Amino acid sequence: MAPAQRNLTLALGVSLFLHGVLLSVHFGFPGALDKVKEQALEVILVNSKSARKPTSAQAKAQANLDGGGNTDEDRRASTPLPVSRQTKEGDDLVSAQKRVTELEAHQQQMMSQLRSQKSVSADPKRNDPTPPTPNVSGLDLANSALAVARLEGQIAQRTEEYNKRPRKKNIGARTEEYRFAQYVEDWRQKVERVGNLNYPEAAKGKAYGNLVLSVTIKSDGSIKEIIIDRSSGHKVLDDAARRIVQMAGPYSPFTPDIARDTDIIEITRTWTFTSGDRLNTN
Repeated sequence: MAPAQRNLTLALGVSLFLHGVLLSVHFGFPGALDKVKEQALEVILVNSKSARKPTSAQAKAQANLDGGGNTDEDRRASTPLPVSRQTKEGDDLVSAQKRVTELEAHQQQMMSQLRSQKSVSADPKRNDPTPPTPNVSGLDLANSALAVARLEGQIAQRTEEYNKRPRKKNIGARTEEYRFAQYVEDWRQKVERVGNLNYPEAAKGKAYGNLVLSVTIKSDGSIKEIIIDRSSGHKVLDDAARRIVQMAGPYSPFTPDIARDTDIIEITRTWTFTSGDRLNTN
């Protein structure tokens, strides 16, 4: 073996030996990682705080919080809104309720005295040892009783008017409840059929456009009211729409499932008089 080749083989062997020694050595810093872990700062955010500092804190936060969750202590919920001016000056609701209670008690006292006076007037021989209150006159009692009777009458009248009101169903062009859909479809077909058979002669080939019309139908199918909500701009077309609705009536009476809670149906549709002398409602 040549000297140069022998030297190269020796150098490679020494290099491999030294690399093996270096790879077998492990460098470490005892306690260094534990020290870094101990120095780590854990911070959390809390949405509440307590007046006292916890004795054994588990983490850092922006405020002191000694425990959380359910508590057996008496608490009162509060609003995050600022205190209003009325709250600062006093509870107006409590004051108003107190005033109403006082007025009701005074009213009851006056009514009792009024009934007592009526009984005395009906029986002159009866001696009532309890004299009437000197601060309340008979005129005041009579006026108070009249006001109460008037108020009761107004309440009764409004209740009666409310109970007598017609149960009305408005049906627009975009949404229809399932039980009204067939009724409205039958109405549409009848109106278009009558309208095309009786298309206004004055409008043929001369005027066309669209209008919005509402027709109110009673439970027996008769027409209650016809209103042009938006004019077509042509009087001949508006008049023709009204006439067609009247000619197509009366319509079918309400079915039992409609009549059980509906007294009046109001149908609103867009009427289109086309350039081909045809009527469409949608």
